[in-house]
Amino acid sequence: MAKVEVKKPIVDEIAELLNGAATAVVVDYRGLTVEQDTKLRKQLREAGVVYKVYKNTMINFAIKGTEFEGLAEYLEGPTAIAICKEDATAAARELAKFAKDAEALEIKAGVVEGVCYDAAGIAQIANIPSREVLISKLLGSMQSPITNFARVIKQIAEKNEEVA
Repeated sequence: MAKVEVKKPIVDEIAELLNGAATAVVVDYRGLTVEQDTKLRKQLREAGVVYKVYKNTMINFAIKGTEFEGLAEYLEGPTAIAICKEDATAAARELAKFAKDAEALEIKAGVVEGVCYDAAGIAQIANIPSREVLISKLLGSMQSPITNFARVIKQIAEKNEEVA
């Protein structure tokens, strides 16, 4: 069996994971204990993020000609890739949160909605709240003036009842 026949399914798997993904973040996982790695994988899985370790050459072949091609320059040393299709900030947010406790985890770079960011850029993206949190804040700010208006109208009505 030729080497190409063995590697092609792996490259196809990576390409399929990246197809339609909102974000992909590459990290250096060297130094993580098995317990830490298991905890990280569980945390990412719960957030809807796919986390896998691949050879850099396989990732390189899979990202060629895609919006994720900017990651190629960061593919050195042991590399794991975290991919999320729904939430553009979930992978960065969960990895950054985990990296606070596990200093061995090093975020190399990432692509978020077609734009490649280095480690500092991904750290800033990690501070953006999830879509659900942002929507709830927006709805809360929209509801507040209506609630205040209703409260004032009620007080005016109660005051008019006392006068009558």
